[in-house]
Amino acid sequence: MSSYSSSISSTALVIFFVLLLRGIEAQLSSDFYDDTCPDVYDIVRNVIEQAHESDIRIYASLTRLQFHDCFVQGCDGSLLLDNSSTIVSEKNSPANKNSARGFPVVDAIKAALEDACPGVVSCADIIVLAAEASVELSGGPSWCVLLGRRDSTTANLTSSQNLPSPFDSLQTLRSKFSAVGLNDTDLVALSGAHTFGRAHCRFFSGRLYNFSGTGRPDPTLNGAYRVQLQQNCPQNANPNGLNNLDPTTPNIFDYYYFLNVENNRGLLQSDQELLSAAGAASTTAPIVNSFASDQSTFFCNFAASMINMGNISPLTGDQGEIRENCRVVNDS
Repeated sequence: MSSYSSSISSTALVIFFVLLLRGIEAQLSSDFYDDTCPDVYDIVRNVIEQAHESDIRIYASLTRLQFHDCFVQGCDGSLLLDNSSTIVSEKNSPANKNSARGFPVVDAIKAALEDACPGVVSCADIIVLAAEASVELSGGPSWCVLLGRRDSTTANLTSSQNLPSPFDSLQTLRSKFSAVGLNDTDLVALSGAHTFGRAHCRFFSGRLYNFSGTGRPDPTLNGAYRVQLQQNCPQNANPNGLNNLDPTTPNIFDYYYFLNVENNRGLLQSDQELLSAAGAASTTAPIVNSFASDQSTFFCNFAASMINMGNISPLTGDQGEIRENCRVVNDS
């Protein structure tokens, strides 16, 4: 048994068995590679730890890849495909270009796994394994990663242009999550991934200077925090400048994101919408407050929501393929 498997917390085990009862493991299984690639967890974790030595942002970036992949035609690794004669890459959509990152680390994980167990582990599974390892390594929860996905041979640029956006209203966010089978608790829990990492100024500068075309800042934004953000992202400055998503503990996975939102210090419009939007009081705001009051409650729900998201329309059985190179379809 790998060191990963032996360290699963009791909370993660409870989540796993609850999901088992719901039938999610009908398609995927936590022990899928036990016979064919028994060291898969340790290999993924080791590559990510090495990458983190030179890139402090990599844990957050790899965690977000699961979101950017699974919301577009399911958790099938389509995000990883580069442009080719038959593929129009999802990496070129506004939601991904110059934002989604960590692809060379995925390549390194794939290369290490191909050395250890060639042709066995899918790129789609690498994404979800990397997300779990990254969260745990950052101080967050662990969970049993359900495995057995296969890789798509197509990409969907059009669908990737409709990913949940930092500019979306609460109503739009709820609709987009519901469309892939995720509920309000999933929406709030997964938004909690903004407890670490960075965001480009272009994703929130409108809140600082011209919110909704008013020529004024977003009135829900904490005044002192707004001044700090304006110093970091001056008007008409580099739109790709970076700012911490969580000003309190930017590199640690914890519950401070929700404390920030409660204090009107949510960086993105989509963050603050969870508490301040019309309709939030009867939908998402009580969940925000619950997570802000108890980190263990957030951790438990985040782990469950990551598993739920990982079960969005996976390719299994004879569907798809196991890519030799995550960037290209086999034999292309």
